[in-house]
Amino acid sequence: MSAARVARRTGAVLVALGAWQLLAQFRVNAWLRFSQFPTVAETAREFGRRLGGATYWQDLGESLSRIVGGFTLAAALGVAVGTAVARSPVAWDLLGPLLEVVRPIPAIALVPVAILLFPRNEQGIVFITFAAAFFPVLVATRHAVRAVPPVWEEAVRTMGGGRWRVLGSVVLPGALPGIFGGLSVGLGVSWICVISAEMISGEYGVGYRTWQDYTIVDYPGVFVGMATIGLLGWMTSTAVEVLGRRVTRWLPRTARVPGPHKAAGQDGARRGRRAAPTTIGETA
Repeated sequence: MSAARVARRTGAVLVALGAWQLLAQFRVNAWLRFSQFPTVAETAREFGRRLGGATYWQDLGESLSRIVGGFTLAAALGVAVGTAVARSPVAWDLLGPLLEVVRPIPAIALVPVAILLFPRNEQGIVFITFAAAFFPVLVATRHAVRAVPPVWEEAVRTMGGGRWRVLGSVVLPGALPGIFGGLSVGLGVSWICVISAEMISGEYGVGYRTWQDYTIVDYPGVFVGMATIGLLGWMTSTAVEVLGRRVTRWLPRTARVPGPHKAAGQDGARRGRRAAPTTIGETA
């Protein structure tokens, strides 16, 4: 990443933090009310204090274990079921109507169902996390598998490849970019739902602790919880993105389009000859 891009990103974060500090410090009350907001400095001090305690890390571990358990199960079943309903008319006839009826139900609305189904709150929270990620992965996989060009499959069959050979060497590799897009979306929804479930029925976890801080009017603690949730979501989403890039490293990466001044300078040099394709492995 270039120094200019690092500077832009750092500057944007610093501007946002500076605006937060000023609005909270001077208790600005206009259309929006900042009089009860903790300042950046107060939140940072509370963050540092909690990092030194065991409770913070226990909550962090509880939330991460719930995400890992629910999301891993959702990823495996979502890819399997999505591939099945995309490839098999029988599977679609049997599962499609039920899936389409259940899919619009928000995962957080399944909290009463989880309480009735599972004897422990922990199992119910993992179930809600699973339900939140399952349908984005399922839908993305279904569309990605159906979008694989039929000519790829025909080429493998022409060379004697069977159904499983086609599935392992053509369908799944060709659908991987779309599948990882669904995994990324599913992970984000999982974080939303696991935090909400912890607030409703959890005993430990970042969501539970954030809600407890709100009930005792510990606003710096609330913002520490929000910052923790944001950092956890960003790190896990980045991990999925990096894994996706490694798994699909055979894909060409399109070069960034040059600005107008660069395009104008290159126009004369490109006249009279065909421009070579520019595909490089640029990382964000």
